[in-house]
Amino acid sequence: MSTVLFASVVRVRDGLPLSASTDFEQNKGVQEVKKHLKVLSKKLGHLPDRCTLKGVQYNIHFISSLGLGYMMICAENYPNVLAFCFLDELQREFITLYDTMRINIAVRPYSFIEFDNYIQKTKQRFNNPRSLKINLADMQTEIKLRPAHQLTMLDLGTVNGNVHANAAPRKGIAPNQRLEPVTLPGIVSCLLCVLCAALNLIRGFHAMENMFQDDEEEFNNVAVFFIGTAACLYQMQIDRKLELALTWCLSHPRNAPECIIANK
Repeated sequence: MSTVLFASVVRVRDGLPLSASTDFEQNKGVQEVKKHLKVLSKKLGHLPDRCTLKGVQYNIHFISSLGLGYMMICAENYPNVLAFCFLDELQREFITLYDTMRINIAVRPYSFIEFDNYIQKTKQRFNNPRSLKINLADMQTEIKLRPAHQLTMLDLGTVNGNVHANAAPRKGIAPNQRLEPVTLPGIVSCLLCVLCAALNLIRGFHAMENMFQDDEEEFNNVAVFFIGTAACLYQMQIDRKLELALTWCLSHPRNAPECIIANK
């Protein structure tokens, strides 16, 4: 069935959801598409003001203007012109009801949840196109002159819900994982390893000065100090990998075995 399934209003600068339609849809496919919509809501400031993300069963359409984004999920066969007319009506009504100051100072999600009443009424109208009394000609002309930008999963930054490998600038400890910033314990561990390596290096050079007095004994001392330096530097790398492994395992408890295999 060709229907509008979900709609929301978000603030562009931070992706804060301001209002959304009541969620009666329990279909797993729709719930998955909502995850994509949530990701897109965080990127509205970096995307064109009219976009479409087409899926196998469901499409996402959205427009953005005056710091606000209006987003919807509909069936894949729902006409684009109706979708953007729907979003245009939400936009005109929302900016009429709420002033910019109130929108900008909103902190809590869904601060304008009462707007759901209007979203629901508009959904019902647009889910029955035969009863619609709107002029589609203007929107058809506008879409023809300025078509919606077509997004892909690569633009979204995900493939099957995971971060795409090409989006990661550096290799992590597991597939499709990006390296996280070093934590305070990690920084302390690195500094201690560097300090130990530096001390061993200094002692190694000092031992070299006396190497000619007792060639065999001093040469062994020099070798030990330089080996200790290399070991400290290698330990620093191991500590960083262990920290990444622990972080990933704690955030993905179901995939802990994969974490262990990745670090063997």
